[in-house]
Amino acid sequence: MRILHVFRTPVGGLFRHVRDLTRGQQARGHQVGILCDSTTGGETAAQLLKDVEMFCELGVERMPISRFPGWGDLKGANAVIQHARAIRPDIIHCHGAKGGFYGRFAARNLGIASVYTPHGGSLHYNWMNPAGAAFLAAEKFLARLGSGMVFVCRYERDAFESKIGIGRKPHAIVHNGLWPEEFTQVSAAANAADVLFIGDMRRLKGVDVLIDALALCNFSLKHRMTAILVGDGPDMPLFQERVKALKLAELVTFLGRMDAKAAFARGQLLVMPSRAESFPYVVLEACAAGKPLIASEVGGIPEILDKAQLVPPGDAAFLAERLCGVLADPAGMVQNAMAARENIRRKFTADAMVNGVLAFYGRVLGESFSAAIAGRGR
Repeated sequence: MRILHVFRTPVGGLFRHVRDLTRGQQARGHQVGILCDSTTGGETAAQLLKDVEMFCELGVERMPISRFPGWGDLKGANAVIQHARAIRPDIIHCHGAKGGFYGRFAARNLGIASVYTPHGGSLHYNWMNPAGAAFLAAEKFLARLGSGMVFVCRYERDAFESKIGIGRKPHAIVHNGLWPEEFTQVSAAANAADVLFIGDMRRLKGVDVLIDALALCNFSLKHRMTAILVGDGPDMPLFQERVKALKLAELVTFLGRMDAKAAFARGQLLVMPSRAESFPYVVLEACAAGKPLIASEVGGIPEILDKAQLVPPGDAAFLAERLCGVLADPAGMVQNAMAARENIRRKFTADAMVNGVLAFYGRVLGESFSAAIAGRGR
C-alpha cells in the first residue's frame, strides 16, 4: 500500500507519531511518504526528517505551510494535489488542523481515501472564544471531507464529538505507543533538582502554576525545593520574570530545549501541570524510563496514569501540597513509577499503534485494500 502522511510542523508529539507510523508501516512492507512545512522546526526537525528518510520510499517533501488560514492556503493545497498526483498514494493520512485541510482537500480532488487525526489542535479551543470559534468552524466545515478519523485517545474522540460532531463517519481510537528499546531505566543524577518540567514554555502547559506551587512550597510550607524547567516557547520571558518576582531565581533553572531522555536525569520528580493536553508522548516516555511523575488530570492523561499520579489543573495550592507529599516519600514515589512502567509496557506499544492504524486503513479502503496490499493499487 502507498501511504502519504501530510502535516504542518515537524516538531512535538504529532511529528513523533508520524515518525513511528512511518517506521512501522515501512517495516510491514508498505511504501510511505511525508509532506510537511519547510519553515518551522529548525535544525532539529531537519535532522529528524533526515533520520526518517530511510523509511520513506515515497520521499520527504517540504513546502511552506502557514499556521493561520490565508490566501496562501489555496496555492499550498494545489501543491499538495500535484505532489500526491505524482506519487499516487492509495491513502492520505492527515495530521493536525492544517494537515487535515491540505490532505483531505487533495484526496477529495484526486478521488482517493483520506484519514484525519486531529492531535488535539483546534480541540483545545471553545466556541465562546472568537479565535476558537473560527478554528472550530473550519473543523466543522472540513468534517464533511475524508473517509474516516483516527483519534489517539478517548478524550480526543469525545472532544471532537462534543465540539464538532462525528455522525456516521467511520472512526477508531488508537493510542500512541512506544518501541521496546525505549523501556530503559533512567536514574536521577547526583545533582538532580527536586522537580523537573519538560515542555513548551506556554501558559497552556501550566508553567506559571508550577512556579506558583514552588513558591508556596519554599516559603509558605517551608520545604526547600529546587526545579529545572526544560523547553522553550513564547511565554518564556514571562515565566522568567515570574521566577524573579517570587524570589526563586536561585532555586529554579531554565535549560532550554533538550532531549527528553537526557532531561529525565536532571530531576527527581517530573511534573506536568498542563491546562490542556491530548495524549502526550512525554508521559509515556517518562513512565517507560521509570521516572516518577505527577500530571494534571486533563485530556488523555487519565487514560495513562493512576488517580494517585493526577492533580487538578490550575490549582497551585493543591499542586504544592502534592509535591511536598510525594518528595517526602521516596520509596512510594519509586514504587508508583515502577507500576506505571509495567502498565505502559502492557498497554501502549508502537506495534499495537501501527497495527491499529493499518487495520483502520483497511476498513475505509474496503475492497480496494487487498489490491493496494498486493501492489495493484494506483
